[in-house]
Order: sequence, then C-alpha cells, then structure tokens
Amino acid sequence: MRETFTLASDYIALCDLLKYCAITESGGEAKHFIAEGNVLVDGELELRKRCKIRDGQIVSGDGFEILVVAG
Repeated sequence: MRETFTLASDYIALCDLLKYCAITESGGEAKHFIAEGNVLVDGELELRKRCKIRDGQIVSGDGFEILVVAG
C-alpha cells in the first residue's frame, strides 16, 4: 500500500500517523507495532513512538509506504 498523508500542522507523531492511515486500528496498537521494530522512517529503524514526522519524510514497513507532505 502506498499513500500520501497531508500534514495539518508542522508535524505528526509517528503513532498517530499509523493510526490515521489505518496501518493499525488504535494508538495503543501503533505503539506496540513501533516498539516491535516494524517501522522505518526514511529507511532507518525508528523505535520512538512519538517521533515527529515532518514534510518530505517517508514512513514504511512490511506492505506499506507513507509519504508525508505539507498541507
């Protein structure tokens, strides 16, 4: 799945992005998903649940890729 997410502010927390893009069903599930090492940000493993995702970054994992763009 490839998707583009448009920011409403300067950034979005990684766990919120996964929830809004339906990669996970809830914020709690997103936090576990990240902690298990299932998420890459710009090609590098990211374990911080509240990592600030900004314009131009790519969040990816097994079966998904999200391009984040400014609103």
